[in-house]
Amino acid sequence: MSQYIPYGRQDVTEDDIDAVIRVLRSDFLTQGPVVPEFESALARFVGARHAVAMNSATSALHAACHALELGPGDVLWTSPNTFVASSNCALYCGASVDFVDIEPDTYNLSVDALRDRLAQAARDGRLPKVVVAVHFAGLSCDMAGIAALAREYGFRVIEDASHAIGATYDGERVGNCRHSDITVFSFHPVKIITTAEGGIATTDDETLKARMEQFRSHGITREPERLEGDSPGAWYYEQQVLGFNYRMTDIHAALGVSQLSRVDEYIEGREQVRARYDEALANLPLQLPAKRESRRSALHLYPVLVDGGDTRRNRLFDELRRRGVGVNLHYIPVYLQPYYRRLGFRPGHCPVAEWYYDRALSLPMFPRILPGEQDRVIRDLGELLA
Repeated sequence: MSQYIPYGRQDVTEDDIDAVIRVLRSDFLTQGPVVPEFESALARFVGARHAVAMNSATSALHAACHALELGPGDVLWTSPNTFVASSNCALYCGASVDFVDIEPDTYNLSVDALRDRLAQAARDGRLPKVVVAVHFAGLSCDMAGIAALAREYGFRVIEDASHAIGATYDGERVGNCRHSDITVFSFHPVKIITTAEGGIATTDDETLKARMEQFRSHGITREPERLEGDSPGAWYYEQQVLGFNYRMTDIHAALGVSQLSRVDEYIEGREQVRARYDEALANLPLQLPAKRESRRSALHLYPVLVDGGDTRRNRLFDELRRRGVGVNLHYIPVYLQPYYRRLGFRPGHCPVAEWYYDRALSLPMFPRILPGEQDRVIRDLGELLA
């Protein structure tokens, strides 16, 4: 077998390593100055007022739901074409979950489907409190359309931008929260940049920022102006809510600060990889990823749809893996997972998402993929689809 080509791969430079070593040699491995440095740099990068770093994007989604006071009796809606964390965050808060179907070309949450579901939910008296808009593969949802519906129906909006650091919408960075309350990014190693593990939430709302900061640190505050009782001394702190230890370490933040300087470079590299795929695969029986003129995708993934449904896709998946091409599949509709089926969800709930799932295949996509590696992917696809 030829050398294995993964679907994603981190890029760690000597500058990244030096940044981490400086923290290891410093007085603070955690709860030091580098996490606030990373938060400030990220907030400036996306154009948001605040950023709150955490140990994962899953933690950030949970904290975002807590900050928006999602709880028992409430409902969160999201896309089924996502990782399970986008909906699990509601269940952590004791809320219920439902799913809104996707567009057949971007594979993002459909504004038309959302509008129809909201009209029915309003008649039923069961409107969502929060909608999580997932920017699948790095391409932003139609956030202006979602925001307009949020104003009409009174729900709050979280952008799950785990795939989309560096992406733009109408010429502005995803994460500036112009059309949402909170945006969450992921820094898992296969994402655009990495902190090894980590996530961050951005917001323009000071109250939401404070709630998330407290939630990520056991629900504790030491700030004098927020204390409920009189402080007997500088050692005093109060646990005011039930929180978690979701803090990011300075070690991880140092890697993030260093990697953040290369976001645009990485996306430009991904755009070159996409351009080669687009040209080379144009005549194969595949549906290639959609583009939107007003949106720059971060290109976390390069998903194609295979004509002929899941039987042909499955054979292609297995044979490419056998040849050392690490294709993957993003995503199984969340509500088809056994846990969600036990909650009452059944096949047919989101027909477009299921149609997509039966055909989807994610090709290797990362900025440092070698030309010869990409040539192998293209050649093997051509041979197997001939």
